[in-house]
Parts: sequence; structure tokens; C-alpha cells
Amino acid sequence: MMTNLFSVFDPSTTILNLSLNWLSTFLGLFLIPASFWLLPNRFQVVWNKILLTLHNEFKTLLGPSGHNGSTLMFISLFSLIMFNNFLGLFPYIFTSTSHLTLTLALAFPLWLSFMLYGWINHTQHMFAHLVPQGTPAVLMPFMVCIETISNVIRPGTLAVRLTANMIAGHLLMTLLGNTGPMSANYLILSLILMTQIALLVLESAVAIIQSYVFAVLSTLYSSEVN
Repeated sequence: MMTNLFSVFDPSTTILNLSLNWLSTFLGLFLIPASFWLLPNRFQVVWNKILLTLHNEFKTLLGPSGHNGSTLMFISLFSLIMFNNFLGLFPYIFTSTSHLTLTLALAFPLWLSFMLYGWINHTQHMFAHLVPQGTPAVLMPFMVCIETISNVIRPGTLAVRLTANMIAGHLLMTLLGNTGPMSANYLILSLILMTQIALLVLESAVAIIQSYVFAVLSTLYSSEVN
């Protein structure tokens, strides 16, 4: 049962032993209508307001070092994750953000580049960051170990948080979807259908929240090394 349940996350489309499911990661680019780039419409106005709000927030988090180029990177990261989270809610579309292969590929290079930049250009600041201000001298060695471990596990926590939230929601929807057709009672079937719709709305909110959390935490990690 558990094997069949988790099999919904397995890549299944292959040609010459090459999985084509990962192409869904870039499927959001093809879903944007041509009119979005040419004429202003409601979707474009709303999306531009969202991007402008994110730009202002990320610029505030980055502080004096923040500029348009750096915020563009985190806004693009937010957009990529959000599109993939939403695409995973559609039937027969591979959910790439439910795999550590993608989430670690996003989190680890970001974290590694931040660490290298900080230790090369701001070495004293990075050493000082290992010991919080006001720490007693007796606890300083322990705080260094704790802060070091906290820094090392950051890419793992970023990747696992996003993957776990995507997997949990999809598993619940799969369980409800498999239970509904087996029920002969119309009242129970209607209740399951209403629960499925409510869960779909909740997963839509989770798709936005998790992409926002991933982008904000990446921005905070970047601001710490400056």
C-alpha cells in the first residue's frame, strides 16, 4: 500500500532511459500567454503588483547591500517554485518540487555561494556571527559548535521543508481520491468531495506560502553575510 501510495511521485515518462518528467519544471514558461508580454491585462497588473511588493520586501531584508539585481534573483526563485507547486496540483503533471533532487539543487548552490562570499570578503564578520553578542565566555565554545551546525544544515532544512509540505498535501489528496470511488454512500461521497475541494484550496495557499518562505529565508541568509 505504501509503495503504491508514494508511486504518484515517481517519474514515469521516459524516452531512451531519459526522464522527461523534469521538463515540467519549465512548463510554466509555456503557459504564459503571448498577450502578457504585449498588452496589459488584469493578470499582468496583479502579477506586477505582487512582484513589486516582493521587490520592496526583499530590498528591505537585504539592507544597504540590496539592489535590483539581487532582488531579481530571489523574485525569480519565488516564481519558479510557485509555478511548479501549482502545476503539481493538476492531474498527470509531475511535481518536481516534491523531490529533494530539485529542492537541494536550488538550496545548496545558494547557501554555498553565500558562505563562500561571506568567508572570503567578510571573514571577521562571519567569525563574529558564530558567537552572539552577550554570550558568557564559558558558553562560547558551545555556541560556536551550535552556530556552525545551524549554518551547515540550512540547505537541508530549506529543501526538506519544501519537499515535505508538497508530499504531505499530495498524499492526502491521493488518499481521498482513492477512497471516494470505493464509497457507495452518496452522503459520504459528497463529504469526501467537499473535503477534497477544501484541501485543494489549502494546497494552493501552501504552494504560495512555501515558495515565499523559501525565497525569504534565502534572502535572509544572503543578508547575514553582508
